[in-house]
Amino acid sequence: MRCVIARFPFELTKSGVLDSMKGVKPEEATGECVVIGRRTYPVKQVGQILTRQDRRDFSAGEVVRAMTKLGFTCRGLPQAVEPARGFDPFQRASALLGVPAVA
Repeated sequence: MRCVIARFPFELTKSGVLDSMKGVKPEEATGECVVIGRRTYPVKQVGQILTRQDRRDFSAGEVVRAMTKLGFTCRGLPQAVEPARGFDPFQRASALLGVPAVA
């Protein structure tokens, strides 16, 4: 399938993507992800491997669109949990920031 990523056309196939990602260790996912095989990869990592371009040259949306068309499962950003109502502004800010890490 022909996909345009960072203004460049690419011929991508599902089997080609699987072969390219074989043996690649997934980085820690902090944003949008794509499930390839049994592993979950950040979309920017997948885009970099498939296009051989710098991650700043393309958007995550371009890669998500291409992977979805090929039939891969894409997951968006995790939804922020809204703290329960009834907190004062200080308590709500503390809940959003989370607990401090112990060094």
